[in-house]
Amino acid sequence: MGIKVATSILSADFAKLGEEVRKISDLGVDFIHIDVMDGNFVPNITIGPGVISAIRKYSNLPFDVHLMVKSPSDHIESFINAGADIITIHAEAEIHIERLIRKIKSYKNVNDTKKTVLVGVSIVPSTPPNVLEYVIHDLDTVLIMTVNPGFGGQEFIHSQLSKILAVKKMIQERGLKTQISVDGGVSILNAADIIKAGADILVAGSAIFRAENIKKAVNDLKNLPL
Repeated sequence: MGIKVATSILSADFAKLGEEVRKISDLGVDFIHIDVMDGNFVPNITIGPGVISAIRKYSNLPFDVHLMVKSPSDHIESFINAGADIITIHAEAEIHIERLIRKIKSYKNVNDTKKTVLVGVSIVPSTPPNVLEYVIHDLDTVLIMTVNPGFGGQEFIHSQLSKILAVKKMIQERGLKTQISVDGGVSILNAADIIKAGADILVAGSAIFRAENIKKAVNDLKNLPL
């Protein structure tokens, strides 16, 4: 299975967000990555379920809704109903994370009721990978943040490569199919190192939306010589 690319719409033109989502969906990306920020868990405020519902019709790609919010358990149902295919929560934001993982997996996908909603857990740069030890067997994805979340366009934190390696080892030792997604400062300059460390999915915002040729930028990320 080749590397997959998720496009973070945090770098899109919000004045024409639906058209931006439509455009990017036709250029080879695999997921639409949607950063939801509450101005509390992270120092920024972005969008809510109403906007996600409005842009859902512009793409058939899976929507990975990344909840950078406090107490995500209070909000998951509204985002699932808005059209999320994947709900990614932060380990740092919820005390009873195992219970919330089970709750998310109990929901049917509103886009395809034969499927259940997928679940991911994200960890910020200062969080050690061992917080995943007792829940990773229930996860579809682990999202490793390689910047401190809250804003797009930040510089990649190279110390996180060792964390990617550690999580990959954890997955392989348990014989799991859990995929590793990496988000934050991802570009053509560091993508090869990220993939070699164990990433399955590259989340890129600025590197795609600000590229002169978006299709080429996506293809370059997917076809790096390793």
